[in-house]
Amino acid sequence: MTTTQLDYQRLGRRGSQRGIDVPFLKFLVFINALVPGAILAFDAYRHDLGADPVNYSLHTTGTLCLILLCLTLLVTPLRRFTGIAQLFHVRRTLGVYAFVYGASHFLIYFLTEGRSSVGYTLQQILSIKYLFVGALALALMVPLAATSLNSMIRFLGAKRWKRLHWAVYLIAPLGALHYILLVKKDERLPTAFSIVIGGLLLMRFVAWLDRPSAPVSTTARSASKPNGRWNGMLRVDRIVQETPDVRTFRLSSVDGSPLPFFHQAGQHLTLKLKIGGRTIYRNYTIASSPSLREVCELTIKRDERGLASRFLHDDLREGQLLEITAAGGSFTFPAAPDTQAIALIAGGVGITPLMSILRHLIETNWPGQIHLLNANKTETDIIFRKELDAFAAGHPNLHIIHTLTRGAGETWQGRTGRIDAELLRSIPDLAEIPVYLCGPAEMIAGTQQLLRTLNVPEKNIHTESFGTPAAATGSLSETVYQVEFARSGIQVAGSSNRPLLEVAEENAIPWDSECRSGICGTCKCRLLSGSVLMPTQEALSEEERAAGVILLCQARPLEDVSIDA
Repeated sequence: MTTTQLDYQRLGRRGSQRGIDVPFLKFLVFINALVPGAILAFDAYRHDLGADPVNYSLHTTGTLCLILLCLTLLVTPLRRFTGIAQLFHVRRTLGVYAFVYGASHFLIYFLTEGRSSVGYTLQQILSIKYLFVGALALALMVPLAATSLNSMIRFLGAKRWKRLHWAVYLIAPLGALHYILLVKKDERLPTAFSIVIGGLLLMRFVAWLDRPSAPVSTTARSASKPNGRWNGMLRVDRIVQETPDVRTFRLSSVDGSPLPFFHQAGQHLTLKLKIGGRTIYRNYTIASSPSLREVCELTIKRDERGLASRFLHDDLREGQLLEITAAGGSFTFPAAPDTQAIALIAGGVGITPLMSILRHLIETNWPGQIHLLNANKTETDIIFRKELDAFAAGHPNLHIIHTLTRGAGETWQGRTGRIDAELLRSIPDLAEIPVYLCGPAEMIAGTQQLLRTLNVPEKNIHTESFGTPAAATGSLSETVYQVEFARSGIQVAGSSNRPLLEVAEENAIPWDSECRSGICGTCKCRLLSGSVLMPTQEALSEEERAAGVILLCQARPLEDVSIDA
């Protein structure tokens, strides 16, 4: 095993995602759950079930049903503890087997103690407590087993399907109660089942109390920030080399507790870095899923011209602390998407917010079709390659196309060239599904135009670009204009090539700011008169733009201006 593979394993969730073969995991669980039943059937065929074969069969099938119910409840806390997201894929298998053994338990009773009589069996169920409780638990399991197929998830919708399957939280304790009422002497085993089930339900309840209830949940533990976002220190737990110039930084709480903020898929953290005596702010997208509460991950490319990325790659070490503001950004993805398909289009390191979305969909067993177009320069530049391959192998609803724009090499068998109209047309019903697009600014602009020509509505196109288009500012000549800070009563000279935020800071006019890249929206201000150029304005809604709200970190005067600051 290579050092890199070991690093992935130590990384927890991401390591496990890359190292686990989902189809094999599902096959392993299927076989191991089948073996006890097969042995019981074989022993029954050989008439080797002991002195009381009926009681032995009832006890074995009932116990197996309870064990599998416990394992079903164990999946979520085990996944949270280990970070192995693929465990979700075996939960339905365990639940179906629990029903099979529960149904076998009832069938054996019906054929023997129930005298194969529906009337007599029903009379017994209504008159004996433990039979009534057991029958109720089995009845509740029927709709869960009947809706275990992917087609039923699509038919019901993910939200309704999940609510239906919450019945397991009632079925398991009913099964334990059935066992307790049945046993008359040695109560150790039913008591043990009751304790285990009670503990698992308690863990689930605690996790439910700590859940994010809405986007505003980011304020629940915030540190008195004007914009309600959490601010504090996180520790760098692990650094993993993804590609020659891309690293993943795994961050956790200083005290080891769950993260003190919530985020939505696609949002970013703002890092406050002190480099060479200067304090700078940079936004980096969270690449991990929102459901991972213990840690979050930033996947960052080293840019030779980038002050912050060079510092993070060259100087940051495991165990160090970073000052963070979390979480921000409007490039977000709903927790329960109301669509049957989604398109994710990435360019280079633009895969990071889309990876958060993809991991979220995979973890929640979203039944819709997922189409990912991933453009990179060379094969070695493909970030998350092994994890994406594992996802594609285990999820037939995930369709991934990689394309290389240069240096394909002799071994590359995939597509080459930029994302073009032909490649976009490979996505079924493209004009009717949401499209999430992230990458360099030039790539975003070109792909947006292609999407428009393919009749994709603007409301369906969600974008986030890295960097500012060179043409946005490079064409401006150095021109001096008068800048009035109306509220402060100050008039100063401003340059067409410098953002108004810098002008405000030079003249000791306080104004909140964080990302300085037009994404977080902290530096919003109203433009009273004049006009400005804003290369990036993703943090502004259409209503804010119409009302004259600008971002001081982006706004460069095109004439004399007055602002409400």
